[in-house]
Amino acid sequence: MKINSYVRGLAFVSALFLLASAGHLAAQSKGRIEFDARVSPTGGRPEPVRQMTFYLLSKSMDDVRAEALQLEPAPDLDKFADGLTVTPELKTWMKKRRLLDLAGSDFTKSLTADEIMDVPEFFKAYMSRNAGFQGVGFPKPKFKEKDRDANPEKYKLEKDEYSAAIRKFIGAVPESIKGIDVDLTEINPSAKWQRILSGHKQRLESRTVELAQQRYLVGRADTDLEGHGSFTGLAPGAYWISMMGIEAISGDVRLRWDLPVSVRPGETARVELTNLNAVRASDTAQNSTH
Repeated sequence: MKINSYVRGLAFVSALFLLASAGHLAAQSKGRIEFDARVSPTGGRPEPVRQMTFYLLSKSMDDVRAEALQLEPAPDLDKFADGLTVTPELKTWMKKRRLLDLAGSDFTKSLTADEIMDVPEFFKAYMSRNAGFQGVGFPKPKFKEKDRDANPEKYKLEKDEYSAAIRKFIGAVPESIKGIDVDLTEINPSAKWQRILSGHKQRLESRTVELAQQRYLVGRADTDLEGHGSFTGLAPGAYWISMMGIEAISGDVRLRWDLPVSVRPGETARVELTNLNAVRASDTAQNSTH
């Protein structure tokens, strides 16, 4: 009986020793991240990102945003175009071009003679703007409305000839297209589409931050007055330092980070967050625009 008690006691002590050793090894295997964040304004010297919260994630914000996009699908341009009160030809043009803004010099310069002739809204605007070209080379119609019923073949032939002459004139005088967007202002759906995109962007960013916080947040750290911060007690693996939608601002520069960092057992990863490894706010905005 005494021997058995001794054996049990020895086993208990051994178990405690093993547990203590395992705990010690586990503590030794933990790593940490030390980082310094600085932003350089255009033409200026680097400035510390002071007293701002940085987040450590187990997944990049880009990947989290892609996941959020499955929950907040991007607006459907085709569906939007189909719902507009315009001709089928203009709807088809919008969907083919992936373009909804009917204003500006880039728009007018991009139009071809065929597009102007084939889309009723474009043709009407073009003819309205070019009435003053009469007598300076702009084609004159030969067909007469009285022939529509009295002599339909002649009417069609002369009207087709007139359309062909206008098409040729557009190709020869491309500057005649300039300004037709003014006559398209009332049907231009760009402002409405931009409101839809803006609303989607806000919902997507909110959902992205929500997912990051709920599923992938490992830790947070506030920088000191020197822009220094740290994450401690980290299991070995891959992480991302993020600002979770917040921006670091210095002068005319607005930055955020989504920087991968690898943590090894018992080691300290040291990271410099600068303009060179940051994501500019404008880049993030572009990636969220559809």
